[in-house]
Formats: sequence, structure tokens, C-alpha cells
Amino acid sequence: MARTAEQNAALTAATRSAVQTAAVRVFARHGYAASAIRDIALEAGVSIGTIYRHYPTKDAVYGELLDQALTGLIALTEELSGPGRPIEVIRGFTAHYLSDLTADDGAAEFLVVINQAVTAGVPAAESVRVLDAHRSMWRAFETLIRRGQEVDEFGCGEPAQLTTCYFAMLGGLTSLRLRFGADFTTPDIDVVLRLLTEGRTA
Repeated sequence: MARTAEQNAALTAATRSAVQTAAVRVFARHGYAASAIRDIALEAGVSIGTIYRHYPTKDAVYGELLDQALTGLIALTEELSGPGRPIEVIRGFTAHYLSDLTADDGAAEFLVVINQAVTAGVPAAESVRVLDAHRSMWRAFETLIRRGQEVDEFGCGEPAQLTTCYFAMLGGLTSLRLRFGADFTTPDIDVVLRLLTEGRTA
């Protein structure tokens, strides 16, 4: 019996999801430039032809992953730019990030792959898209820190420098999570935020 349109759509969605999950693992493990469609096919347990039926190139696979990331970055920028106490907004974001690191669901690998978008080997157009989105998000974060300093929720320091150090710390934690796996110890949220709060409590 022939499959229905709904069954075909479900199969297509499942295959694309498997390919995307495999691509994240491969890109995170080997880097974008050193990865190939055959690596993704092997990781996903499908044929190379199956991938090419859904994605014409490796760039297309990465582009779809990047679209997902950009959607998230835009939503995060809006969240950081919204109302609420600065410390509560940043605490909420930090808690979500640490939770993603703790979960064994590929979130850490995905974060690494997106960070690769600003390194060598990734198509220039993709790098620009990610850099623009990151710049907007970082500006919103800097503004939030400045607002928090005005009401004594955060300590002293140039907001741009604090933002750089904060995200460098998150990037380092992500790398450690991938390296140590189950042996990784997720820091307490207050430990992470101490850079900004200097021991102040929310």
C-alpha cells in the first residue's frame, strides 16, 4: 500500500531531523571545513543519496542549522531588551544555558557548531549572518548590564568588557562539557554570575 501524503511528510521530517542531529555531532567533532556529507551519512546511519535527496550540499545542511540558531539569537535579543530587573533577566538566561549544558541532548554540540560560524572554513555569508546576530545580542546584554549597574545589581566595570568575559566563560564551559562529558561539573549559577554581581544577591 502506498504511503499517504501525511506519512511521506512525517518520514521526510524524521529523516531531516536525523541528518541535522548527525551533522551537529560531526561538525562539532571535526569542524565545518573538515566534515563531509559522507561523514554525516555515516553518523546518521543513512546513505549519502538519502542526504542528497534532502540537502544538495553540506552548506545547505549547515544553513538550516544556522537558521535555527539565528531564530534563537533573535528571540534572545528581544528577551534581553525587554522589561524586567536586569539581574533577573540575566539569571534566567544563565540558568537556561547551564541547564542546556547539563542535559545530554546535543545542546553543547550545537553551541560549538554555531560558534564555528565565525571561524575559518565556514562560508563568508554564513559568518556575516551569525556575527550580525551576535553583535545585536551582545549590545542588548551590555545595555542590560549598564541598567543593572545603575540600580546596584551589578558591580563596577565597563559593560562591553564584562559582556566579553561573561560569554568567554560560557564558551569555555561549553568546551569543557564536550571534553569531559559525564564527568563535567556544572557550576552553580551564582558562581557564574559572580563576575557580574561581585557577590550581590538577587
